[in-house]
Amino acid sequence: RKFNNLGWNIPYDFNESDFAISEDVLAIYLDEYEDTPWDALKYLIAQANYGGRVTDDWDRRLMLVYISQFFAEDVLTVANLPLSDSEYYFVPDDGELSNYADYIRQLPLDDPPAAFGQHPNAQIASQIDDGRELLATILSLQALDVAEGGSGNDDLVLGLLQTLREAVPDVFDLPSIKLGLSARAEPDALKTVLLQELERYNKLLATINSSVRALEKGIQGSVVITPELEAVYNALLLGAVPTAWGFCYPSLKPLGPWTQDLKLRCEQMTRWALHAQPAVFWLAGFTYPTGFLTALLQTAARKNGLAIDSLNWEFLVLSQPENALPSGPKDGAYVKGLILEGARWDFDHDCLAEPLPMELHCSMPILHFRPVEAKKKAAKGLYSCPLYMYPLRTGTRERPSFMIAVDLKAGSGKTPDLWTKRGTALLLSLST
Repeated sequence: RKFNNLGWNIPYDFNESDFAISEDVLAIYLDEYEDTPWDALKYLIAQANYGGRVTDDWDRRLMLVYISQFFAEDVLTVANLPLSDSEYYFVPDDGELSNYADYIRQLPLDDPPAAFGQHPNAQIASQIDDGRELLATILSLQALDVAEGGSGNDDLVLGLLQTLREAVPDVFDLPSIKLGLSARAEPDALKTVLLQELERYNKLLATINSSVRALEKGIQGSVVITPELEAVYNALLLGAVPTAWGFCYPSLKPLGPWTQDLKLRCEQMTRWALHAQPAVFWLAGFTYPTGFLTALLQTAARKNGLAIDSLNWEFLVLSQPENALPSGPKDGAYVKGLILEGARWDFDHDCLAEPLPMELHCSMPILHFRPVEAKKKAAKGLYSCPLYMYPLRTGTRERPSFMIAVDLKAGSGKTPDLWTKRGTALLLSLST
């Protein structure tokens, strides 16, 4: 909980009974077996006891990493085995109860991020999130205080509505676009994805334009302001995206960045619909990016005469900038705009690396998402990095945030377990 998304994806109510049961299991197995049964202990404690509360697959991976660190032969054989990068945390020498009490007394009162395998930036990110939550609460109270109205609020909202009218594009002309697509030599699966995306964006654009027109008339007294319009009014007053506009794709952005993001999304779709398939795709510009990735797999499967379930993804990190890629690859797609959280990308060594101080997010180079026949064994030294649609990693019941796992090089001297503890992940978008 301390580090929000960089810790557990879901907060769990681990309690004293979980610890007591694990303590009893440990005592029983240590008394019964001459050789410590590490695998059995890890299963019973990480999978059955504590793991019984864990519902997220990536949290379960984190749990196993922590348990594997502490339940290992080195804990017994290596003197003062370090448990983190912090000098305070190590396995103390075996001795009397007083020796352990002395060790505990020297531990810091406030555990630093390193105690959990985290980078110092994790604490900064957590404090920023707490600050944003506090400010949002204050702002909502202020809005409630002035919600009775007044010309000042009405003028403010009317100004926002005018800005939205200018920024939000018109709906797409689907009949004309379908006619143009029929003459283009592009894979049918990708054409279908494009049309589905345009239909979803049209519903959103129509909803926004309808709300803007109706609310303008309501403020001017031409029509009655319904509860739905009042909700839009209050959201705009807070600088937030109205709930009625959030059905198309998940986002945590406030109104201004959200509007600019919507404009960029529509621009990508317009270029694709009216001109040609992009050489490099901005994956965040899709309402359902998983549908686009599935279409790429379908296209590769048909092209190579393979079953789609026999294909996996291979991820190649490119060094070329976008302007050096005039056309797309033979299979798959070039993808830009991914954001790395909990690490940075080392361009010189082509691998994950420690983030710089205060560097909470890092832009990834262009990646080639390439469909390949499934491999039996995964290559060593790769970190299976989860890719999420937005910072709320759990998503919602209707729209999970997780998409796929992207294999990235862990780096020289680094293990995948390090990045698992750091909560390192790829995001399509941020909350700002």
